Amino acid sequence: MIKNYFIIAWRNMVRNKAFSAINIAGLSMGVACSVLIMLWVQNEMAIDGFHVKGDRIFKVYEREYYADNTSDDYDTPGLLGAELKKTFPEVEDAVMLQDNNDRETLQAGGKILKAEGSAASAGFFSMFSFPLVQGNATTALKDLSGIAISEKTAVEFFGTAAAAMGKTIRFDNRKDFIVSAVFADITAMSSRKMDWLINWEGFQQDHPWTASWQNSGPLTYVLLKQGTRAAAVDSKLTHFLEKYNGHATNGYRVELGLQPMGEVYLHNHFKNGMIDGGRIEYVRLFSAIALFILLIACINFMNLATARSVKRAREIGVRKVAGALRSSLIQQFIGESMMLTGLAVAIALVLVSLLLHPFNTVTQKQMELPFTDGFFWLKITALVIVTGLIAGSYPALFLSGFNPAKVLKGELTQGSKGAILRKGLVVFQFSLAMILITGTLVVSRQINFIQSKNLGYDKGNLIWLPLEGDLKQHFATFKISALQMPGIENIALVSDDPSYLDQNTNGVDWEGRPAGTLVSFEHPAVGYDFVRTMKMEMAAGRDFSKDFPTDADGCIINETALRIFKFDKPLGQRITINGRKLSVVGVVKDFHFRSLHENIKPVIMELMQSGYYGNILVRTKPGQTKQALTSLSSLSKSLNPQFPFDYTFADEAYRKLYRSEEVIGQLSRAFAFLGIFISCLGLLGLVMFTAEQRTKEIGIRKVLGASVAGIAGLLTTHFLKLVLLAILVATPIGWWAMQQWLNGYAYKTELSWWMFGLAGSLAIFIALLTISFQAIKAALANPVKSLRTE
Repeated sequence: MIKNYFIIAWRNMVRNKAFSAINIAGLSMGVACSVLIMLWVQNEMAIDGFHVKGDRIFKVYEREYYADNTSDDYDTPGLLGAELKKTFPEVEDAVMLQDNNDRETLQAGGKILKAEGSAASAGFFSMFSFPLVQGNATTALKDLSGIAISEKTAVEFFGTAAAAMGKTIRFDNRKDFIVSAVFADITAMSSRKMDWLINWEGFQQDHPWTASWQNSGPLTYVLLKQGTRAAAVDSKLTHFLEKYNGHATNGYRVELGLQPMGEVYLHNHFKNGMIDGGRIEYVRLFSAIALFILLIACINFMNLATARSVKRAREIGVRKVAGALRSSLIQQFIGESMMLTGLAVAIALVLVSLLLHPFNTVTQKQMELPFTDGFFWLKITALVIVTGLIAGSYPALFLSGFNPAKVLKGELTQGSKGAILRKGLVVFQFSLAMILITGTLVVSRQINFIQSKNLGYDKGNLIWLPLEGDLKQHFATFKISALQMPGIENIALVSDDPSYLDQNTNGVDWEGRPAGTLVSFEHPAVGYDFVRTMKMEMAAGRDFSKDFPTDADGCIINETALRIFKFDKPLGQRITINGRKLSVVGVVKDFHFRSLHENIKPVIMELMQSGYYGNILVRTKPGQTKQALTSLSSLSKSLNPQFPFDYTFADEAYRKLYRSEEVIGQLSRAFAFLGIFISCLGLLGLVMFTAEQRTKEIGIRKVLGASVAGIAGLLTTHFLKLVLLAILVATPIGWWAMQQWLNGYAYKTELSWWMFGLAGSLAIFIALLTISFQAIKAALANPVKSLRTE
């Protein structure tokens, strides 16, 4: 019996090649898209999931409540970990970790290289499951003079991991470390990448600011004991810092919270003191897109299978008269659906294999099809069954319900119910396609807005170099020499990465400050000519200049800070920062120093006095950047020979802030095209079927004098009405969805009617191309042949 079912299914598929090809092509593309997204979602969900103790590891975050705003992040005091371990019996261990990786110079055996790494507590390798190739987890970071390095770093310096143990590595050309452990290269499944780790206590000795409760920056992780309720510890932790920070007021308070380690990668955005979204939004978005495209493909199958039901009416009638039960007919049609779906899935897996490399390139992943994973095949089987049931259920129920007497008398008509369903499914799938097109336009518009947004400074022709090694002592010489070289326009200093200033202070006082309130200010140190080098605009006053010795006690504020200070005449006004009085010498127009996801914060820039640190900003002349880099490289090597020449382009650093948005833009364009293409495949099939069903009618109309344009218009108008209805349905849904997405940006493009008008016009144009080709072909057919069909 089953064999006969397969034979019948195969004959029907071969007999109707065009419709079968459309069905299989639509399903295979829909399934391929779904499998790609499934792999991506699975990869995203698995990031940081390899830690054996992950269910007991929690990351501590801070919520700072000020008079005018709330500040939320993972930065914590450097003393917090040890204090939590000492205070809470539920905490088995606590690890401090430097917030951002440092890119430092390592030297050994005559080789020099730049590598990113961090400082961590001695218990780091015991808490986290980063496997060690050499060394012991409990002793790897125990000594202040020890350094753990990655396997590739060990091989680069010493040939093998074993040979690296006990060897000396010169760190930043100022301190020697002994290799105490070698860890396996960090895989793509970790959100934290590093090539070296040093002891946290040693880092504290070199950075005294980490020993103050008033300063935040490092990350704190806690490992709770077995059986501990995280919620109970979290409630105890909330007001833990009140007895340490020493300056809680009516307008300010700081609270702590715990977040499970497994949630941090996907849920790392804050809003009003609460964790609110993050990369999980992209996971949800692409999961919805995968479902949309798979539904569009299934709708094609249902539409075409139901539309062609009349062609199989006599077969069903004969089989029913011969005693076939409705249940057996349902089984047959579901089986046919499963067979087509299985074939489509097989083709889809081939497509995925071909597309996986470019997909990995776009998403910056290292995903593979897990052919050896039984669970993967279980999911593929489930996908075949679910898709087959969704795609074949209605046709099976519809076809098996034919009345055999009416069928054999030739009285069967498809009826209004089947037609209404097909129309509804066409509207539904084109609504989904319209939403995808609209989303693509809005995402592209937002990306263009980000790239063209006036940041308040010119990021073009701007680079920065780390101020390290002998450059700290020879910066004055470096600046004088560099400005005399071709291609270099200006040079200045800044304490931070200019694309992400991150030095906060709330120890600011001024005349007129409301009593009992604290405000958080960004407080970078900058050098002379900073404003000019960045090409910022002054709203009042001037840049720091050597012509004014009093600038040593001066500061430059931005417009946001001025609004908080409420100075009518800001120049010369006195501001106290951590007990030090400064005079305002200039007001710079607001500039973006972080992602456009965040509002511009108030900034107070102080002149960098001595003990230079941070980065050297270099403004190159247009069209002469390559020449300038050659000059800077030569100068850097002569003044700082122990350090490789390293630099960053400002525009590239800015782009990295929006790497996720660029990926979303590229993928959304591809998926929108795929969605509309699959929808048009189904539309093409329906037009072909309609033309076939109305062959005799078209022949009669032509004999009676109907024009080709009139007949083509007759066939086209019917389907265009459905597309127009889909646009009306999709527009408000698309508007709401994209407004929710844009709300994640503090600075964003505005939704406009033309975006939806353009999306609708594209949908109509593509649908018209699809329909008109087949409609004109039907209208040009010889009416004599049409009237001879019966």
